[in-house]
Amino acid sequence: MIVRKQAILAVLVAVGSIALAGAAFAVQPGAGGDPARGKAVFEKRCTGCHALDANREGPHLRGVFGRKAGSLPGFEFSAPMKASGITWDEASLDKWLSDTDAMIPGNAMGFRLPKAAERADIIAYLREQE
Repeated sequence: MIVRKQAILAVLVAVGSIALAGAAFAVQPGAGGDPARGKAVFEKRCTGCHALDANREGPHLRGVFGRKAGSLPGFEFSAPMKASGITWDEASLDKWLSDTDAMIPGNAMGFRLPKAAERADIIAYLREQE
């Protein structure tokens, strides 16, 4: 009976360890993203309004990391974007790409990218474009 309880306990500990290890590999903003996949997602989902080096309907995105939201010279941002006080980093970009309207109500960009892996990929791609 004691041996059986020890065996069950050992299995539970192993399962718990595997679960914790799996949690460590969950997609985190900017972590684990694949820049090559990010480029493909960027080209598919973002280039209708954005480019890396030229302002279009949206501002250019090269150098977005560390930039204060609504501050790029030569682009006309909405008042809510200018007043947001956000500085773009992995976490803020992940939240932004999840639901722009939820993050900054009244902004001029209505967009949602629900898949965490795609957001991480785009963020990794943009990080490489500094």
